[in-house]
Amino acid sequence: MWNTIAKLIIQYRILWIGIILSSTIFMGYEASRIELSYEIARILPAYDPIEKEYQDFRKTFGEDGSIMVIGWQSPKLFELEKYQNLVKLTEDIKQLEGIKNIISIANLYELKRNDALKKFEVVPIHGNTSISQVQLDSIQQKVLALKFYDGKVINQESNTALMAITFNEKTLNSANRIAIVNQIKKLATDYSIKNQTELHFSGMPFIRTATMLKVSKEMKLFMGLAILITGVILWFFFRSVRFTLISIVVVLVGVIFSLGTLQLIGYKITILTGLIPPLLVVIGVPNAIFLINKYQAELIQHGDKELALKNMITGIGLSTFLANVTTAIGFGVFYFTNSSLLVEFGVIAALNVMITYLLCILLIPIALFYMGLPKARHLKHLEVKWINNFLAKINYLVHHQRKAIYSVVLVVVLISAYGITKVQVIGYVVDDLPKNDPIYTDLRFFEKNFNGVLPFEIMIDTKKPNGVFADQARTLYKIKALQNKMRAYKEFSKPLSIVEATRFLYQSYRGGDAKYFVLPNVLELAKLTEYVQNGSASSKQFKSFLNEDKSVTRISFQMADVGSVRIKELIDEIRPQVDEIFDPKEYKVSLTGHSLVFLKSNDYLLSNLYESLLIAIGLIAIVGMALFRSIPVIILSKLPCLIPLALTAGLMGFWDIHFKPSTILVFSITFGIASDGTVYFLTRYRQELYERGHSVSQAITNSIFGTGLSMVYTAIILFCGFSIFAVSSFGGTAAMGVMVSITLLVAMVTNLILLPSLLLTIADYQQKKKTV
Repeated sequence: MWNTIAKLIIQYRILWIGIILSSTIFMGYEASRIELSYEIARILPAYDPIEKEYQDFRKTFGEDGSIMVIGWQSPKLFELEKYQNLVKLTEDIKQLEGIKNIISIANLYELKRNDALKKFEVVPIHGNTSISQVQLDSIQQKVLALKFYDGKVINQESNTALMAITFNEKTLNSANRIAIVNQIKKLATDYSIKNQTELHFSGMPFIRTATMLKVSKEMKLFMGLAILITGVILWFFFRSVRFTLISIVVVLVGVIFSLGTLQLIGYKITILTGLIPPLLVVIGVPNAIFLINKYQAELIQHGDKELALKNMITGIGLSTFLANVTTAIGFGVFYFTNSSLLVEFGVIAALNVMITYLLCILLIPIALFYMGLPKARHLKHLEVKWINNFLAKINYLVHHQRKAIYSVVLVVVLISAYGITKVQVIGYVVDDLPKNDPIYTDLRFFEKNFNGVLPFEIMIDTKKPNGVFADQARTLYKIKALQNKMRAYKEFSKPLSIVEATRFLYQSYRGGDAKYFVLPNVLELAKLTEYVQNGSASSKQFKSFLNEDKSVTRISFQMADVGSVRIKELIDEIRPQVDEIFDPKEYKVSLTGHSLVFLKSNDYLLSNLYESLLIAIGLIAIVGMALFRSIPVIILSKLPCLIPLALTAGLMGFWDIHFKPSTILVFSITFGIASDGTVYFLTRYRQELYERGHSVSQAITNSIFGTGLSMVYTAIILFCGFSIFAVSSFGGTAAMGVMVSITLLVAMVTNLILLPSLLLTIADYQQKKKTV
């Protein structure tokens, strides 16, 4: 079959060039239309109960992660000049297109009781006129007396205040969000400089925007570094500009196809799909190395270009194909996670690994056909002394020191097993950012002064129309009881709910005295209800807390980024208290919100990625059946790929790198890539053993020297290529780069030392069985 393929490639080279050129132009056009993803990535599948509850909440009350906050700390929050500047800043931001609402200490309002009309009138505390410091002092007293705002827009104890900016949902999930966030930050920065006040920025719109800008910037950085590093290493190996350019150009065409594929399928650039272009450069170049090395080795033997090209394709076509299949499997198994974020990454990466391979197997032979014969200096790398000495040493160890090899491997496995016991499975919303990143430090500012800014919601369904107010407002008093329970948890901010709105109204009803910021008794509540009529200004207090028929209400908290472990503990503690107050037979109470969904997604991903790794092992083992029909060989040949994974997991334990979605990706990806070396070695071993009739010992020796050079080159390329991700500002991406680099370097060693040792041991065992 591969003889036919080789003939078709060379014979119809003009046709292939035309097809690839036209396809590349088309894919380039599609790639030019690619966009960043501005929506929150859905990790949980649609059928997951937690995801369903969250989507039900969004349908009822809208997006919960729509508030950007700006905070500051000052002993002079109500200094006249600063306050007047804050009034202007508040108005300027409010005028921006896409902003739904804004609240700060500069635009708060109070409610005035109008007994004649039996309603409340909304009155701005500040008003629209110029004020003096004396008047501002009076405003300050009013603000501090209105307990509804305490802990929400102002913290009296720490002299901190915040501005809460609500985006409309259309803007929130579009490219316009970036422009608006940048406008807000510019206006706020001008205020900061003018008033010499340090500002802190946070909230989901800001975090998402800052994250996507980093993704866009790093995608370009990684792409440039990948091309630069692989280009330098290729030139160092081949000492040929032509061979280097051929290799780089081919994989760059693969990159264009990957971006075009993203656009055609309807996907966008996310934190994961943004890694695919540089990954393809790093993963695609080894194909070129194996092909060019085989071509040059053939030329050294006989000097016939066309025969060398034919033997290049027929000699390693199968091994490179199977190696790319195993790499594609390492990515493709993410499809089984049912997480849209990982499915998109896995599908695009797997598909384009194979497309890049196809481009290599077509374009490299055609390019070599039109090139002149390489000069002697271009072939010297095939006789590099230190590599040959290294391979000779490996060959000696494999044939004479197998017990020592197994002992070392056993020690490494035991140490790794101990390290694995130290690994923590935990994830945070912003734990991928360094501790000195402004996003991280600003989030901690809000956690310290306002207990956090991440949304946490409790949705209460009474299961009947007007159920929130029915039975003498029994549900309101239950909500009050639950809020009292929640006070014990410092991880949560003060709540926003219909109870808090009612307290605000009652305080206003009783003349504004702070001691009346309470939930009144049933009789007083009935009097208050007279002043809250549909269509009145005060009724707006309730709209954001009720659905249309008043059967469902919400309690909104902001919470700290406590991590996936602590939030599970909190839910386990809170859920029984909720059920004790709200009988599940009468009420349906959902604990939800973006922060809970995000952190719950961490556990979901981990469990599914473990399954994906097992699927990858099974599928790659099936690929191995194409080479050997021996179960012992297939099983034992997986050890050289699994042991590096165990070592990596052990190092994560010793280095305190947590298991989380961004780091667990390492294992499926590296298992697939590490299996390449196994495939290359086993393919050559099979050829030596069955096609050329060598003994097992000679077949092992020939395989070590026949594949060793390319495997070393590939390991160096992969090690250096994946190391570029270590410069990422995202901790998970940086850890992935380091871990993958180490794993693949170790995998090269195990494939060259442990794998042939196991093959010799199996052969010895089978020989003994025959003699017995």
